[in-house]
Amino acid sequence: MTVSSIAIVGASLTGTRAAEALRSQGYDGAIHLIGGESHEPYERPPLSKRVLLESTAHADLALRQEWDSLALDLITDEHVVELDTPGRRVVMQSGREVIADRVLLATGGAARDLQAPGERLTGVHSVRDLEDAHALRAELHAAENVVIIGNGFIGLEVAASARACGANVTVVSLTRIPMERSLGARWGTLIGRRHEREGVVMRTGVGIAELHGTSRVTAVALDDGTVLPADLVIVGVGMTPRTELAEQIGLTVAGGIVVDALGATSNPAIFAAGDVAVQPAWRGEGLVRYESFHNAEQQGAAVAAAMLGCPAPVREVPWFWSDQFDMNIQVTGEVQSEAEIILRGDPDSDAFSAFHVSDGRLVGAFAINQGRDVRGAMSLIAADVAVSTEALADPSVDLRRLARSSR
Repeated sequence: MTVSSIAIVGASLTGTRAAEALRSQGYDGAIHLIGGESHEPYERPPLSKRVLLESTAHADLALRQEWDSLALDLITDEHVVELDTPGRRVVMQSGREVIADRVLLATGGAARDLQAPGERLTGVHSVRDLEDAHALRAELHAAENVVIIGNGFIGLEVAASARACGANVTVVSLTRIPMERSLGARWGTLIGRRHEREGVVMRTGVGIAELHGTSRVTAVALDDGTVLPADLVIVGVGMTPRTELAEQIGLTVAGGIVVDALGATSNPAIFAAGDVAVQPAWRGEGLVRYESFHNAEQQGAAVAAAMLGCPAPVREVPWFWSDQFDMNIQVTGEVQSEAEIILRGDPDSDAFSAFHVSDGRLVGAFAINQGRDVRGAMSLIAADVAVSTEALADPSVDLRRLARSSR
């Protein structure tokens, strides 16, 4: 079938990168990039950091400075409400329709509700889009007592920003180890201790009973009976993938839209990518929903190739980063396993790397303020070659060069 029109539902990083990849591969048909926000696509990682600390306009975060060269139909402030796959119609809430031979669902997710009494009080925030971040910033700099619910990446990034604004910050979570799902127990514990060193109070292994207040939040009651004063609460307990359209047309959904390694769904005309997609893990063991900037870029390009029937780009090792206080935290591969850990530098210092080795091969790396090591580790993991633990521990060894020489 000749593909003459493609609709991308979700004017996100994934959607933008897919559109760019379509054009770079020579596709000259119509592209409709449809987003529910009033803005053109923008970068989201700064929302929990720079946007909270500085006056940051949309233009400072824009993914592209100009769109004319992509020759696409950029539709903002519209939500897609129906996919008529037999008729190839993509129907928006305003009644507008576009015809598409292929549809990419890059719908991302919504901030997960706390599901506790009081969560709709004024002063309770989440951070998912630019409006969320601007609303939080407007109150954060005057806040005295900030309670953050959730000790994942968003929660801890906002905690660091709130401390930078001078607030007393308490992080509350049912999970005992911060960011354990992504970092594993050892590195999650280390990050938690760094936060405590910066003055953040970590309350772990405890849930939320309710939020107190009449119109505005005044306190957070924990289920162990503790009541924390709060003039600002940030809920960061994860996201819920926006799978409504996929479910509407009967796609396979299991914690996200299930896709293959190229982003294909159970309908040959529909693809999915980014935070909403559940895909085979990088090593092919099980299904994973990667929530990262890197995955959004990679999967957007891969799905564009798949829609055109072109060879897919080489899939890179999963990689993500987070900035908290003076730490640039980077992770690649698998760091949750019981692999042998080789250190390059002192974990109590401001900069070090840790390499996870299994059966003589590098499988993952964690680093603080040593991004160069992580990029080198990605090359070694992808090469899947035997590595010398002495070389990994030696800061004078360039890991990217080592990967090239090992092939």
